[in-house]
Amino acid sequence: MVKPKLLIVDDDESILKQLLWAFDDDYAVLLAPDKETALASLREQRPDLVALDLGLSPHMGGEADDEGIDILAQALKQDPLVKTIMITGNEDKEYAIKAIKMGAYDYYLKPVDVEELRLIMKRARRIQNLERENVRLQEQMHESKRYAGLVGWSPAMQAVYQQIEGVADSDVTVLIEGESGTGKELVAKAIQEKSGRAKGPFVIINCGAIPENLLESELFGHEKGAFTGATAGKAGKFEQADGGTLFLDEIGELPLSLQVKLLRFLQDHQIERVGGKSPIKLNVRVLAATNRDLEQEVEAGRFRKDLYFRLNVVRIVLPLLKDRTGDAMLLAHYFLDCYRGEKKKKISGFSAEAELAVKTAEWKGNVRELENRIRKALIVTQGPLITEHDLGLAYNEDAVPLPLKEAREQLDRKYIMLALRGTGGNISKAAKELGISRVTLHDLIKKYDITVPSGV
Repeated sequence: MVKPKLLIVDDDESILKQLLWAFDDDYAVLLAPDKETALASLREQRPDLVALDLGLSPHMGGEADDEGIDILAQALKQDPLVKTIMITGNEDKEYAIKAIKMGAYDYYLKPVDVEELRLIMKRARRIQNLERENVRLQEQMHESKRYAGLVGWSPAMQAVYQQIEGVADSDVTVLIEGESGTGKELVAKAIQEKSGRAKGPFVIINCGAIPENLLESELFGHEKGAFTGATAGKAGKFEQADGGTLFLDEIGELPLSLQVKLLRFLQDHQIERVGGKSPIKLNVRVLAATNRDLEQEVEAGRFRKDLYFRLNVVRIVLPLLKDRTGDAMLLAHYFLDCYRGEKKKKISGFSAEAELAVKTAEWKGNVRELENRIRKALIVTQGPLITEHDLGLAYNEDAVPLPLKEAREQLDRKYIMLALRGTGGNISKAAKELGISRVTLHDLIKKYDITVPSGV
């Protein structure tokens, strides 16, 4: 069995030898007498546990406590789940509490009692194993709750997946409706991926993003000399999609003059280039999407009724993110995994308040808004967890009913925070008030990511 790695950082050679002798049977022990050696071991060995002397001798005239704090910061930056126990004297207790706030697991007052320190490390290792297993299971859960590029497993999205399965193997035209940011293009790609056209081209055009005088040429192509500047013939999007799928995004923006040409293609699967004289037969499946109500557009005379019925052979309506129960947190973790590598930050997840804020937000911009908030949070966050402030969200504990387990955890968190504030951050006194042991309170503080208030 591979031993967990324990890095011991202390400038007292006798303490290094004592702790090496004490822990060598249970851990692969790494020794560091100074900051430089400690940082090298962190980079090269990636220890699981760190026993760190807060009073490490400084170099270049610095403060001793700053040396230990710097090592702690580097350890947490490299691995947010590393467990660091600060070993300190009574005079450094204020710095020890600062270290706890930064993310150190615990602190221990000198002189060192090996058996007591052994128990602290054993408990730290047990919690670390649980946290890493939780991360592993979350990653598996997030991966298993994806479908053809779509993330989410709410009942609303499962209904969408069933519709995709039902239409994928046919060549019927599909109209995908939904508000901006709900994932219409991803649904179109999923239909292509699940169809017999999966190896064919998937061509996208946004009908609202191209000026009307250029859109006809973009869609249907043109012949040489068809208009000023047409120095050569050009294949349009329809020809590029031959053998595959053409996705017409924002179809409600298509001008009436081009709606006629699209209707003709849907009827006989032929197009004519601008300036062309002979039809071109194509094998193209058309998928269309809109965030407009096309029935209202038909009533207003802005969209052809016959084209609407041609497009609306099968209609898939995408749900709002706020109606996708449980999917917001899945998506938040997905975007965190996607983008945290860009920022080179070791961020392990979200605070409890941030999770509640994500779950209860209105998400008026839907998935796109959530994605943008995660990207912004990764820029501004300073800790190992993204907070609701990093996301720019407020949370309302009464906004949605919580599962019983979450409700109990929130109540636990409130009582612990009240007890800690009432005792000025004195963990022993708070534990007595709560009727639990100091060890149990330490575990709960770590579990709920509670910041211990200063004032001791």
